[in-house]
Amino acid sequence: MRSGPTKLSKVPSSSLQSRALSLLEQILLLFQFSSVFLPHCSMIEACKTAQEVTQLSQEGQKMLEKIEQSPKPIVAAISGSCLGGGLEVAIACHYRIATKDKKTVLGTPEVLLGLLPGAGGTQRLPKMVGLPAAFDMMLTGRNIRADKAKKMGLVDQLVNPLGPGVKAPEARTIEYLEEVAIGFARGLANRTVSSKRSKGLIQKITDYAMALPFVRQQVYKTVESKVQKQTKGLYPAPLKIIEVVKTGLDQGRDAGYFTESQNFGKLAMTKESKALVGLYRGQTHCKKNKFGAPQREVRTLAVLGAGLMGAGIAQVSVDKGIKTILKDTAQQGLDRGQQQIFKGLNSKVKKKSLTSFERDSILSSLTGQLDYKGFEKADMVIEAVFEDINIKHKVLKEVEAVIPPHCIFASNTSALPISQIASVSKRPEKVIGMHYFSPVDRMQLLEIITTDKTSQDTAASAVAVGLKQGKVVIVVKDGPGFYTTRCLGPMLAEVVRVLQEGIGPKKIDTISTAFGFPVGAATLIDEVGVDVAAHVAEDLGKAFGERFGGGSIELFKLMVQKGFLGRKTGKGFYVYQEGVKNRSVNSGMDEVLARFQVPANPEVCTEEDIQMRLVTRFVNEAAMCLQEGILSNPVEGDIGAVFGLGFPPCLGGPFRYADSYGARELVDKLRKYEAVYGCQFTPCQLLVDYANNPSKKFHQ
Repeated sequence: MRSGPTKLSKVPSSSLQSRALSLLEQILLLFQFSSVFLPHCSMIEACKTAQEVTQLSQEGQKMLEKIEQSPKPIVAAISGSCLGGGLEVAIACHYRIATKDKKTVLGTPEVLLGLLPGAGGTQRLPKMVGLPAAFDMMLTGRNIRADKAKKMGLVDQLVNPLGPGVKAPEARTIEYLEEVAIGFARGLANRTVSSKRSKGLIQKITDYAMALPFVRQQVYKTVESKVQKQTKGLYPAPLKIIEVVKTGLDQGRDAGYFTESQNFGKLAMTKESKALVGLYRGQTHCKKNKFGAPQREVRTLAVLGAGLMGAGIAQVSVDKGIKTILKDTAQQGLDRGQQQIFKGLNSKVKKKSLTSFERDSILSSLTGQLDYKGFEKADMVIEAVFEDINIKHKVLKEVEAVIPPHCIFASNTSALPISQIASVSKRPEKVIGMHYFSPVDRMQLLEIITTDKTSQDTAASAVAVGLKQGKVVIVVKDGPGFYTTRCLGPMLAEVVRVLQEGIGPKKIDTISTAFGFPVGAATLIDEVGVDVAAHVAEDLGKAFGERFGGGSIELFKLMVQKGFLGRKTGKGFYVYQEGVKNRSVNSGMDEVLARFQVPANPEVCTEEDIQMRLVTRFVNEAAMCLQEGILSNPVEGDIGAVFGLGFPPCLGGPFRYADSYGARELVDKLRKYEAVYGCQFTPCQLLVDYANNPSKKFHQ
């Protein structure tokens, strides 16, 4: 029997179980995975208690145990993404065959949703691939390519993809995969093929060592230590995964299954899981073009400025098949930008995600130049020149003189209002903001900014380009700082005030990362660039006045004067040296901090107070952006904060955090700090409204 692509995640558990049982009566059960499988979030969200989720887990365990114990041969034929519940089904089968294709990946991403594999995966995986590899898969959630899966023992056989023929290559490959899988199923049935895997010497030694209790205890201890260091205890799922695996190996199969289902239920009810699932849903929302399909596809893109940002934008564009022109005003700058793009793509060759031929083929679509040749064929121009309104006006006028009428002009500014940039344009409806984040090839977020004059088709084209580049896209209204920079501004102003109150850079980094920020607050300023932070703070201060005050901007200006610009100059709050991992604090900052020191009020300077001063200013400004219509919805606000600014993922973003912490509690904190520092902590009206009505939530 052949089954078509089976999307198990869309089938209710009861019908899934009966369907699986009826299939088990046949000679062969073939699972062909050709779409992404993740834990069935909607089924979990429909549950009101941990017990209900635990029951879901137990039903899944029973169903997959029937597959595992079936006397009939069951083969999993894997093409595409086989993740989460899909992988749990696959490893319950007797044999796994996968296409040796880049699109074929296997993994257990449940930890990224604050969960653990809940249908027996925590018990089967260590026995299949060994304890160290199983922990690596379950604790990181990373995808495993088919060829690596074969070496690990996760897959038994690989099938090479077929080229074009009468049918499309993908259709031919699927048919071939089914034929091979059926052949193996018959071989298993008539015992000409064995499901037992031959293990190499290293794997045999590893298995022997892991069978010794004291060795396992050492592994548990080491893994727990690493998890605690990386998560700072803010994410419960990784520690529960270790506990469940440990129970199964030390106390037996039944105890392992029981602990797995119990903890699956408990984790599903945690605020961390709800926050992470919310982010997953938000990402899905932000990967759709709400403006519809643009009138014409952007086939040729021109990027102005070959600096760090411009080269990064060019790289993510050319990498996705967009013909790209990279223009700079100086040969040296152009050479540096092209070298950056080569290094970025070559790193993929080293990681074996690209071949050298594919890298060179991608680079053949990139043209570097010092003039406007070819701009008459451009569909979109993205400028990434210096943050100076006069320079941006100059390049806009130059570009409009050479581009065709349909061409879109996008600005990669982080704070200058797009309407101000567009004020010199002959076609303001074709002008839009596309705010990328550094490093562009690694940061997922793209913030698109529309003015009152931006046409819907221009917005549709910008979103389409961002999605093609692989970005998670949010669309916001124009205004000083837009959304992301505007939220970051008050928080960084507060960081400077805390530094002036006598808290050192290392201490403030420790305090902020303990709250869940992936990068310490002082380190973040070094990464952004002190000169950039000073420039943005000055612009936002002019736009919003005293409300955006806090620490003294003169402190930043003195740092710039002394050459302490952050990582890019080797010195900021810290000293940066090539190849030196442990940074030392820049002793030259002692004099700077001493000059601007202010007395601290002990009533608002505990570690918790410092955390809350930073976070409440961030959340308050995010709510203000929603109140003013800069943001169209809380979902994009959460996505922008987490993926663009590093807001703690375990909190789900500023709006989900406001829901879980409580708007009333947030307003009370803001009022406490307002009494000491004034209007910088005055809660916005929207937060006050939510505080006065407990039934109001940003996420229903």
